[in-house]
Amino acid sequence: MNISIVVPLFNEEESLNELVSWIAKVMYDHNFTYEIILVDDGSNDGSWHEIEHLSGEYGSIRGIKFRRNYGKSAALFCGFQMAEGDVVITMDADLQDSPEEIPGLYYMIVRDKYDMVSGWKKRRHDPITKTIPSRFYNWTARKSTGIRLHDFNCGLKAYKNEVIKSIEVYGEMHRYIPVLAKQAGFTKIGEKVVKHQARKYGVTKFGLERFINGFLDLMSIIFMTRFGKKPMHLFGTLGVLVFMFGFISAIAVGVNKLVALSKGVKAILVTDSPYFYIALVCMMIGTQLFLSGFLGELISRSSSDRNHYQIDKEI
Repeated sequence: MNISIVVPLFNEEESLNELVSWIAKVMYDHNFTYEIILVDDGSNDGSWHEIEHLSGEYGSIRGIKFRRNYGKSAALFCGFQMAEGDVVITMDADLQDSPEEIPGLYYMIVRDKYDMVSGWKKRRHDPITKTIPSRFYNWTARKSTGIRLHDFNCGLKAYKNEVIKSIEVYGEMHRYIPVLAKQAGFTKIGEKVVKHQARKYGVTKFGLERFINGFLDLMSIIFMTRFGKKPMHLFGTLGVLVFMFGFISAIAVGVNKLVALSKGVKAILVTDSPYFYIALVCMMIGTQLFLSGFLGELISRSSSDRNHYQIDKEI
């Protein structure tokens, strides 16, 4: 099978028929063998009924229905597990992603040998309250991860099948799948400018909390990719530096008192100096950071996947 198209959705009853027929036309025009995996993320409208209807009309439709809303990452994870195509395409169900982009993404994987390709909505039909924060997070993600993508959160992406079988999308990490792919050893990540269409039906399912969650998820993914298996390298280093700063400061306060006494100059008690307490707090914080790294190291070494590595080839 050439292509698996994974479509997570939540309350998109109105757009499903048009989306599926559009995808089917593009697949037929390019003579692709394909499957469409529609993942209903706990919709409370008639989305699942529409999926059942489409499944009877098109033999290429497969469906998953969650009992409740788990989020886009969970929907993608289950869709990825089911996907059997050589190339896996993800897209949103709201018709803002055009199926006409699928052949171009497919050929970038097959002919240009990319591991994954991310869409870039260079011209967006979104309000400024959404585009400005999005640009900020994308800039931050580029600088912190070293992956040169303009639109990490674009739902329209293409992957080699082995990529999606080698990563685990959880929480809200669907925004940073390129980072997970890079961590798994798939470093040839490309980008394609794609057409972004105005929403035709319904309303967006994401509120202002997505921006806070996006920042927290970015911090999480940076920490997990760099220090997930070696937390002592982060917390231990910070702990030692903070402790040594506090220790040297305490010595400086004590030496200053001794020098003043040796010269017969009246000096305040060490415990009356604010610098003494700053030094003491630094030593306490440094010790706690070091212990946090030590405990994190113990947990990491006890993890069931501590020796899980991506093996490319064997002979």
